Amino acid sequence: MPDKHYQKWLLQMPVGFLLVGAGIIVIMYSANKRASDEWLIWGLISAMIIMAGLGILGNAYIHKIKSDLIKKQRTREHHSPFEEG
Repeated sequence: MPDKHYQKWLLQMPVGFLLVGAGIIVIMYSANKRASDEWLIWGLISAMIIMAGLGILGNAYIHKIKSDLIKKQRTREHHSPFEEG
């Protein structure tokens, strides 16, 4: 049974990578628009998209660590050396 942290990691990790990739694409678009006055707006939008993506990736990483710790704790409880059977 997967825990809620694993499910959150599984959802947030691809979303974070997609947002970072989209931000990089918007940076390239803003560099292409450098001759006009729009490049600054597109540059700011790309910075916001990248920061949102990195924030989501960081949050996903935290959920992955929590999921791994829960799995480790469950295996320890099942294989405790103090149990006699």
